[in-house]
Amino acid sequence: MKRWGESSFEAQLPPQTVLDQMEMAVIVCDRFSNIIYSNEYAQRLFGFRGEESIGRSVLDLGIAEEDRDQATELARHVLKGGVWEGTFCNIRADGTTFYTRAQAVPLRHPSGSVDGTVIFAREAFRSNQRDRERFGLLERIGERLAGSLELATTLRQMADTLVPQFADHCFIDLFSGDRLIRRVSRHTGGWTPPPGTWAQVGEPVSYPPDHFCSKAMARREAVLVEDLMQHRFSAPSTASMNLSREVGVTSVIAAPLLARGELLGVMSLALSGLGNRPDPHYDGFDRDLVGAIAGRVALAVDNAMLFEAERETALAFQKDLLPGDIPPRLDGLQIAWRYEPARPLESHGHGIQTQVGGDWYDVIPLSAGRVGLVIGDVEGRGARSAAVMGQLRAALRAFAQDDKPPAEILRKLDEWTRAMSKSRRPRPGEEQPRPTLVSCTYFVYDAWSRVLSFANAGHDPPLLIQDGKVGELEFDSKGAMLGVRGSGVGGEILFNEESCELKPGSTLVLYTDGLIDRRPREDGTYYSREESRRMLREAVAAVAHEDVETIANAAYEAVPGDIDDDVAIVVIRTSDEELAVEQRVFAAEPIMVSEARRMAADTFAAWGVDPEQAELACLLVSEVVTNVVLHAASAPAPRREPVMPQVGGLGSGSDALPSLEEELWDLGVELGRREPATKEFRLRLRRGARSLWVEVFDSDLRLPRIRSAGETDEGGRGLYLVDQLATRWGARPTADGKAVWFELPLEPGGPVGA
Repeated sequence: MKRWGESSFEAQLPPQTVLDQMEMAVIVCDRFSNIIYSNEYAQRLFGFRGEESIGRSVLDLGIAEEDRDQATELARHVLKGGVWEGTFCNIRADGTTFYTRAQAVPLRHPSGSVDGTVIFAREAFRSNQRDRERFGLLERIGERLAGSLELATTLRQMADTLVPQFADHCFIDLFSGDRLIRRVSRHTGGWTPPPGTWAQVGEPVSYPPDHFCSKAMARREAVLVEDLMQHRFSAPSTASMNLSREVGVTSVIAAPLLARGELLGVMSLALSGLGNRPDPHYDGFDRDLVGAIAGRVALAVDNAMLFEAERETALAFQKDLLPGDIPPRLDGLQIAWRYEPARPLESHGHGIQTQVGGDWYDVIPLSAGRVGLVIGDVEGRGARSAAVMGQLRAALRAFAQDDKPPAEILRKLDEWTRAMSKSRRPRPGEEQPRPTLVSCTYFVYDAWSRVLSFANAGHDPPLLIQDGKVGELEFDSKGAMLGVRGSGVGGEILFNEESCELKPGSTLVLYTDGLIDRRPREDGTYYSREESRRMLREAVAAVAHEDVETIANAAYEAVPGDIDDDVAIVVIRTSDEELAVEQRVFAAEPIMVSEARRMAADTFAAWGVDPEQAELACLLVSEVVTNVVLHAASAPAPRREPVMPQVGGLGSGSDALPSLEEELWDLGVELGRREPATKEFRLRLRRGARSLWVEVFDSDLRLPRIRSAGETDEGGRGLYLVDQLATRWGARPTADGKAVWFELPLEPGGPVGA
């Protein structure tokens, strides 16, 4: 139906007619950068027929090789909802070079999702070819330098832009201390100078005083040598001079790299016979252009160097908060771990995120050879997240020494996390500080019983490899992240205790979510978490029978694409062999002290323990067992509440009282005739590769403590001896009492009393 005021021609004008009359190229691509539409101007501009372009990648539209990586990155940026505008170098179907000024916007579905990209382009310049190249070069260099804060990337992109379009040879030398070090040596056509001629990347460079590079640095301005054959100067070496003549270097521009008044180095560009140019000479305009380029390069280099220094400081800070590079040697376990910080993210105008994160892991030796394992991730990035991670790791190690169950450890860590959130000051613009949220899983593994106990706080389950099959360790409850209660979420947070028995040779792969989150595809989209998990399982399954280091590396390389978050990986494998253990239950009577010592001596002899070490161990066994027996004998009897029986037929007078007392007396006598339960203790001996562990279990809830015995006291020195002679000792509560334990080294002359 025609609207009021609308002409018949306007009502019937199809969109195709409008697009074909536009003096601007319009190209529509799907999510995979394949062309699904192009108007007539685009076909004339790029030199192809319409039907030839449909279904082809937009990269095939003559985008110059040096701009292809940038085009791929921009496609990813636009597919995420961004907009980009800039200049590209293109090559027509007939081989001519031209520049286009382009804008790319997302093609959105009515639902709001991005289905592809729309590119609008027009030819940037209509003057002579050389002027177009000069103007486009400066603009494109600015775009390239704005996209990276990594020094190596900045220098590489700089050289890719200059060679071969503006120079046949590009050198960038930067100061390291008082020496110039060559950082870039790029040449047209992939040509490489022979060794011993022009300095290679990483080698020092020394220019004579009359060299054009020395003059540029001394004058702090660009120096032009229009005809090198007519210019007399001293080269760094005879071989260098001979090579310049051999390749036919004709013209050179050297420009100092100055940033904030400081000389960072020098950049030199040269034309030679390798470029096959019709006029291989620079002019005054080129000198001014290179001077402007050098200023931009210097600022980008300075920013990159400052950024790298800050990043190295942050990484060193975080590395010092994490365990060392070499995992500890523990009985019944093989361990490998890997930590990788996120790479800098180039986001084309949306800021560059380059900060470290809060991923952490730890392996904590516990009592009697047991091991605590943790993997966790503090939400957010930067020094604050790393600092929070360091505090949490220290707090967890302290809590773990109490040998409490994993669920109780997480409850205490949750309280610690919420306390940190409350004590933090708000950032500028925040009314209240954001709560600290942390995901982690804490495990306790007993290599002798092969029992793994654990509790989870919102972390991804680890992979479990058993009998060559890869699955996931099942969590009955994922649990809430630490700090959730501090974020305003109501309700009590419970951390459930779970346990399972690991088969001999089982392998656990613990990891943080940076391993599977936001890994980019080549088309700019991202793998889903399900796809990433599948690739991770497949990669681990392929090396399931290899050593733990190989599995850790395979896990890290499983999902392609750069990581944009920190990654921590811990791989542990249980032993195929059974570890030596012996235990026996004794009555808590003095006569059993010698029996316990005899059992220990026989066991140590059977294990081939050094006699001196065995004698020392037996002495400490006697002291601990004696302490248990004495306290068992002196332990107060449980308090029993009297129960008033219902006695029938009693009168209300005084003559009824004797009958009541008599019945209560009879009841008390009857209770007294029951024999009390015999108190017992259990002695358990464990042997590892380098240590002996002794544990004594009893039902007394009181934990032992060292007391100072007087000169005339007959007792009170047992635990003091244990403290002085054992490597470590302690006591931990159990479900029905406590366990007192100590550790001794197996090697003769080992660290006693350390």
